[in-house]
Amino acid sequence: MSPGANGQPTSIGQYLIHRLQECGLRDVFGIPGDFVLQFYGMLEDSPLRVIGATREDCAGYAADGYARINGLGAVCVTYCVGGLSLCNSIAGAYAEKSPVIVISGGPGVEERRTDPLLHHRVRDFDTQREVFEKITVATALLDDPLTAFREIDRCLDAAIRYKRPVYLEIPRDRVHAEAVYPHESKREVQSSNRDALKESLEEAARLISASRQPVIIAGVEVHRFGLREEVLKLAEKHKIPICATLLGKSVISEKHPLYLGLYEGAMGRDSVRQYVESSDCVILLGTFMTDINLGIFTARLDPGRCIYATSEQLRMRHHHFHDVLLPDFIRGLGRAKFTAPQPELPDCGGGELPDYKPQPEEPVTVARLFARINRLLDESSVVVADVGDSLFAASDLTIYRHTEFLSPAYYTSMGFAVPAAIGVQVANRELRPIVLVGDGAFQMTALELSTAVRHGFNPIVLVLNNRGYTTERFLQDGPFNDILNWNYHRLPDLLGGGWGFEVHNEGDLEKALRAAMANQDSFSLLNIHLDPYDISPALQRLTKRLSKKI
Repeated sequence: MSPGANGQPTSIGQYLIHRLQECGLRDVFGIPGDFVLQFYGMLEDSPLRVIGATREDCAGYAADGYARINGLGAVCVTYCVGGLSLCNSIAGAYAEKSPVIVISGGPGVEERRTDPLLHHRVRDFDTQREVFEKITVATALLDDPLTAFREIDRCLDAAIRYKRPVYLEIPRDRVHAEAVYPHESKREVQSSNRDALKESLEEAARLISASRQPVIIAGVEVHRFGLREEVLKLAEKHKIPICATLLGKSVISEKHPLYLGLYEGAMGRDSVRQYVESSDCVILLGTFMTDINLGIFTARLDPGRCIYATSEQLRMRHHHFHDVLLPDFIRGLGRAKFTAPQPELPDCGGGELPDYKPQPEEPVTVARLFARINRLLDESSVVVADVGDSLFAASDLTIYRHTEFLSPAYYTSMGFAVPAAIGVQVANRELRPIVLVGDGAFQMTALELSTAVRHGFNPIVLVLNNRGYTTERFLQDGPFNDILNWNYHRLPDLLGGGWGFEVHNEGDLEKALRAAMANQDSFSLLNIHLDPYDISPALQRLTKRLSKKI
């Protein structure tokens, strides 16, 4: 890049790259195309690393996984055929508050003047941007050098502020367009209303002090806004036990003495459910009240006993407070002086996973598989779980550190895990993903493992091969839930890298896992054969609830 005389980038494309770096990005995912090639040329000449993907939706999932580790992600694609292919993964990032910067090329401003039927165009030139307006928190068409620099700032600030995706479209004849006047980024600093914050903290302190059994339920926004340490300090200072939601799993180390487990309504463990639902002061911090998080709405949380704080609202019992930022509230509550009761904590156990000692000739079952996986995890492991029993059985795994469990537990889009694991290792090469994915979800994005081969990544991919969509089998059985049984363990032969293992019994599983852990240089894939109707206790409870609604 060639900056101007004052050291600032002078073109729209240069400025966007400059701001991406300022925001902490080191990598951009994507697939090039003719409408975005000029910008790709700029990226190649910049310090940013371009990570090519096999499909645009996979690039989106990878950017999402990267954002969940790094705090912000970016994906760059061409117009319409690239952007519209990206929609599902970006919709998931929007739903689950993962800030991904979507950069799309577009037809040039001069090309648009005569309204030609250009390739990739759908309906009119604004169609793609209008679609993304529904699944991002801000969009901008960077067609005017007079406003483009401010629009870049506005959208990037929105991604950071709201922790949701934004969309930037650069017409291909504006990538090198020069600034009309010198521009420097100025980020608007948000602050809470001082009086509202003071009153909310006073009321929260009174409610907690007057309670007999307070409990914290920490959700995914604690991850997204970087508030894990603040929540932990609050809990430790007042000895308040902590639960997490499924989407917020790993919000703190699950080895922490104050951690009780996941609260999932009737889907979760009885010991956790009983403690939370008997609490007279439930402190929900950054928690999404979604159907899956609430155990298909089986949670019994009386609003009259709740302090509910998110980035979008603050409610105590039936009182609403406006203009109070979630970080200010959590930090203020941690500093507030009050005395909380300290009842004896229940023994919520370590989940429903049995003790594990290999029985070599026995077929692998879901319960035994996850008991073995639980022994596999260590400080460097990141569990990336796809939708299905790979997610629900994983809810009982013990995660050692915070932000080491990734899943699409709200949007529940199949195919997330493999490309998201690529994003994890791009963000932090020291982390090793343990990918848990059903065969149905794996077939959707399996070829993204070619990116692992290309860059020497080493995820361990466990394919739960039950020959179809087992979750749906328990909702409504039928041959439409069956899929072709691939030789998943032969995928390394196709890709020219990686190790594959076929697992029928616990002896096979033990050998494969030991070899996979020893293989530090490439991905390892385990094709684990399971009974099509063998599911975890968590999924049994879920399907029992869901089947009543279908």
